[in-house]
Amino acid sequence: MSQPTTYEIVIRGRASARLLRPLLDDFTIDHASDGVTRLVGNIGDASHMHGVLAHLTSVNIEVISIAPLDSAP
Repeated sequence: MSQPTTYEIVIRGRASARLLRPLLDDFTIDHASDGVTRLVGNIGDASHMHGVLAHLTSVNIEVISIAPLDSAP
């Protein structure tokens, strides 16, 4: 089994904790001053990523970007 990868998911606007509730255990949430919300957390595998994206799209959240974070110091 492969190690989880840390990802940053950037979404448009200031998403409320109510909308993000299913993701709160897996991600830290940062409401940036530039009008986006950044979610940073570990994704274990492709099915986990698909579940996260399915939730975001089901509540009509616009995903701007998804990127793995470099784990090197």
